[in-house]
Amino acid sequence: MDVSVLGIPMDLGAGRRGVDMGASALRNAQLARTLRELGHHVNDLGDVVVPLPETLDKHASGGLVFLEPILGTCRATAQRVAALPRNAFPLTLGGDHSVSMGTVVGNARRLDGQGARLGVIWVDAHTDYNTPDSSPSGNIHGMPVAHLTGLGDPRLAQLGDGWTLRPEDITMIGIRSVDLRERAAMREAGIRAYTMKDVDQLGITRIVAQTLEQLADVDGIHVSFDADALDPGVCPGVGTPVPGGLTYREGHLLMELLSESGRVTSMDIVEVNPTLDLRNQTAEVMVGMAASLLGQRIL
Repeated sequence: MDVSVLGIPMDLGAGRRGVDMGASALRNAQLARTLRELGHHVNDLGDVVVPLPETLDKHASGGLVFLEPILGTCRATAQRVAALPRNAFPLTLGGDHSVSMGTVVGNARRLDGQGARLGVIWVDAHTDYNTPDSSPSGNIHGMPVAHLTGLGDPRLAQLGDGWTLRPEDITMIGIRSVDLRERAAMREAGIRAYTMKDVDQLGITRIVAQTLEQLADVDGIHVSFDADALDPGVCPGVGTPVPGGLTYREGHLLMELLSESGRVTSMDIVEVNPTLDLRNQTAEVMVGMAASLLGQRIL
């Protein structure tokens, strides 16, 4: 497989600094070497240019912190991803989770110039379904799914130039931290979310089977993996840790089963924060997750 690696070193959407170094940490954790040893051709495309927060006015526009530079970065990301060949596998490295507004739009366009019907598996401790009206902080990394489905600020909701992500084409896994208004919006939209209670009761194998059945009619599946989906004991280097997350083996099993389906067409790794990490542990774990999605097996 041709794996196209693209970094988006942005922490403008987060409440804490440091995830702008996540792409570099993942590369330092031997990402390219690991994937090449699996037999893939790896093409590192470098990074999307992101303005430094120190050079910007932090004034919140419409309740959104750093709206304009985030919008510009997501547009640039979408353009670069959309320009990749259909048979490539884009592996995009954040950055905070707001970068996924650009990667999801770009991958939908890559599969179809006008925007394919893309399924999204959102592996995260949080649903990221806030809008400017419901967000307690105004930080955009808590809002990407809402904007991808057409809610929230019109400028971000129109990143797809008319294309939006269908709520029925989203599955969330690992959820355990949801704001009250966010919960109500999720229920109204009908987005399927497997909480950690569901993981405990159903198990990863059954959840993956149900997810693939739900997404049976999509043109491709994008996996957006936030490092905080895994338990902080596994991935300590994240800005918003929530106890009680996916175990190391649950994360790998999830990736292995999705890999075996042969239906995943792209992946994000986001929210790796080296300034909060222990000897690059989180980046190394997330490289392992990518490897499992891209074919690594025990035997």
